Amino acid sequence: MSEPTVAEAIESIYGSLQANNEDLDIHIATLKSAMAREGVKEAIFDPAKLAQGNRSGRKLMQAYFRQRGVKVAFSG
Repeated sequence: MSEPTVAEAIESIYGSLQANNEDLDIHIATLKSAMAREGVKEAIFDPAKLAQGNRSGRKLMQAYFRQRGVKVAFSG
């Protein structure tokens, strides 16, 4: 089984967020390892795909991911 790419890991996180944060920490760990493998410094998310795409929701997401060692940015 091959390791997921950063894009695949981000899609898994979108799915987890839509499923009431189910297995979110597992998906964050997968994203973190994919970022390290690919040399990516920050994960780019689309606010339109988030359950809480407003500023408050984005800041909460950034803080949660930062605590787990992943830098988050938003497109658009």
